[in-house]
Formats: sequence, structure tokens, C-alpha cells
Amino acid sequence: MVHGGLAATLIDSATGCAVHSTLLAGTGYTTTDIQVRYVRPISRDTGRILCEGTVVHRGRRLATAEARVTAGDTLFAHGTASVLILPSDARTASTAPPASASG
Repeated sequence: MVHGGLAATLIDSATGCAVHSTLLAGTGYTTTDIQVRYVRPISRDTGRILCEGTVVHRGRRLATAEARVTAGDTLFAHGTASVLILPSDARTASTAPPASASG
């Protein structure tokens, strides 16, 4: 049997990439919440698996997406994620050096 973390990682990546595909260049994102439902075990005999993600909702600061892990017509896991959208100015502001207190 394959550890369930594999399906969780694929779902996290697929939902993040689905949201990423809607963003302008330079905009970041991070997963804030993920829920995974395991339907059946994945084993080495399962063969090639596929994980596809789609955006369910995209707002200015938060998006939700869902993904499914399948092999052919067989569902192995599915899940949803909430993704925080980080505008490029917010990401660069957090890496700026702190202002000097000595004025």
C-alpha cells in the first residue's frame, strides 16, 4: 500500500496549480486548509494515477479548489483546499528590512 500522504500531496499540488493558473504573474499563493477523502487504497499494482484539480471559487484574497486522484475510471481519493492569494506587493513588503528605530 502507498502512504496516504502521496494522495494528499497530489491533491494539494493540483488544487494549488489550478488556482495558480488564474493569477497574474508575480502573485503568490499558499494553502490555508486541505481536506482529503480516501476512497480506496493505492498500491504498486494500481498503475499510473492521475490527479486533476479545478477551481471552485476565486475571490480577491481566497480561492477554493477541488481535485480527484484516479486511475482510469477508478477514484482513489478526492479533496478540497482553500488557497490564500498573496499579491506581489504584499509578498515583497514582508521581506523588506525592518525600519530603523534610531531614526
